[in-house]
Amino acid sequence: MTSPTTVLITGGASGMGAATAQLFTQEGARVFIVDRNATLAAETAARLGATAVVGDVGDSTFCEHAVRTAAAAGRLDAVVNAAGIILRKGGIDTSDEDWQRTLSVNVSGVFYMCRAAIRQMLTQTPNAAQQRGAIVNFGSIWGELSGKGALAYAMSKGAVHQITRTFGIEHARDGIRVNAVCPGEVDTPMLRAAGRAVPLSDEQAREMGERVVPLGRLAQPVEIARMVRFLCSDQASYITAAMHYVDGGYSAV
Repeated sequence: MTSPTTVLITGGASGMGAATAQLFTQEGARVFIVDRNATLAAETAARLGATAVVGDVGDSTFCEHAVRTAAAAGRLDAVVNAAGIILRKGGIDTSDEDWQRTLSVNVSGVFYMCRAAIRQMLTQTPNAAQQRGAIVNFGSIWGELSGKGALAYAMSKGAVHQITRTFGIEHARDGIRVNAVCPGEVDTPMLRAAGRAVPLSDEQAREMGERVVPLGRLAQPVEIARMVRFLCSDQASYITAAMHYVDGGYSAV
């Protein structure tokens, strides 16, 4: 599998983003971890041998800066938009602030980073597989299914799916592929934090996930990261504008 050599990963300091960063660094890629949490980003980058870029993806100027930083050596092969937040609130309990913050991180952050990355990739010479670059956005099964109890999150992931499809179609003939990975229930700090807000203990949140997933367990972050790595590689050269469900069968029931 021919993997990218320079990769930028938002939300790369923890959870699925960190698992993805680890896979790429193990393969020798130069990885840039983007995160708002400066301490965690620095710790993860040091542990993995990556570079931390600290800032808020909801700021378009920062996204442009992050892309320039990663592409400073002349090329940016892949961007993974893993940054995201979830609020376990129904529609009428979602405040204006909840709504705007979810939009800022989950929707605007993905759009801004895709836009900046594609502008950079368009300047790059195609590789041996006639690819200028690849982008993988983190969607969710909740982007297609109803999001009872998490309206803002479900809405935001539906928007990510449309951003993915549209950018993928718009730049298919430019050698830039755009896909989304759509996880279900994954054992991450974000899932546990969302459960505590209900409130559920970590054990209760895990058991709830296990009951609804046909495979009977939560995914581990690395299981999602493996799909991301594949979609960024030249082995996925005929795949674009598509949603890829890694959910243990959850979306089929």
